[in-house]
Amino acid sequence: MQNEITTKQKLLKNGRITTPGWARQLFWEYDRKDIRASRWRIKEWDYYLVANEHYGVAFTISDLGYIGLNSVSLLNFDEGKEHTESIIDPFPFGKYRMPKDSALGDAGFAGRRLQLKFRRKDKKHIIRCCFSNFFEGKDFKAELSLAQPDMDTMCIATPWKEKPTAFYYNQKINCLPADGFASLGDRVYRFSSDRDCGVLDWGRGVWTYDNTWYWGTGSGFVGGEPFGFNLGYGFTDRSSATENVIFYKNRVHKLGQADFAIPKKKDGSYDFMKRWHISTDGSRLCGTFTPVLNRHADINALVIATNQNQVFGRFDGAAVTDDGTRLDIRDFFCAIEVVHNRY
Repeated sequence: MQNEITTKQKLLKNGRITTPGWARQLFWEYDRKDIRASRWRIKEWDYYLVANEHYGVAFTISDLGYIGLNSVSLLNFDEGKEHTESIIDPFPFGKYRMPKDSALGDAGFAGRRLQLKFRRKDKKHIIRCCFSNFFEGKDFKAELSLAQPDMDTMCIATPWKEKPTAFYYNQKINCLPADGFASLGDRVYRFSSDRDCGVLDWGRGVWTYDNTWYWGTGSGFVGGEPFGFNLGYGFTDRSSATENVIFYKNRVHKLGQADFAIPKKKDGSYDFMKRWHISTDGSRLCGTFTPVLNRHADINALVIATNQNQVFGRFDGAAVTDDGTRLDIRDFFCAIEVVHNRY
């Protein structure tokens, strides 16, 4: 079942999602006041990834209830290296005042080492960052502008079966043409909207304690046209809808279930750096994923733990739009992650 929402409505009633499903825009209206859960369990985050086949940057501002996690990543795919720095802010409990809608309001964090700001202005997403002593004594800076034309997005609102007042409300805005720069010391990484794109992962919700999700995202150009995809599963009750879509010419083409056939080692653990096979129902999006870099993080602090593998690489295969148009995809740079959280 794929329940598409097409009209404005309240996200929650008595703490539960009014109508689970998916949408092309944020038709559900989110308000923290409607949540029926402890403030310790509320999760609000904005995550941007801007990348090309050579390098990329990622930024996170998140209020996860009892911790704020604010992170910056610099990714060098040619050299197979990355560096991530995170600032932990205890007990924010809503003080970040994250916007109710991705199109309205700003998000920011200001600390001793990190100043990070996300702004919306004139149909653009503006990112400004200054991170002192980011790596080997060098400061990191970034100023980026991501344009958002008239376009579909991927939105989903789904609950957990075992806890109906827990919910996941998420929007992915792919294929945002990006201009600007990032720098580490004297080294400058430039982004140009004629070749480089970003994605916004905008989310609000109340989660259960122990979860694993699988997420794949790609944003770029095929045949000179904007093309991308969002694939996700393993997280919440998806009986009302999947979040699996193809983006082409700024319109969404809906997919069914997805699967990442990740190779395994002899001990049964994932071998993330070997070639994967990606598929969806009806083979609407199908092909191979060849990794070049794994951004791995493993944190275990008693009741708080996260194990992250965000793998960057190239997709080769085919995509089929709703009208049957077949697109041959070659060396399309993208990211696929597997994350296990307990918090």
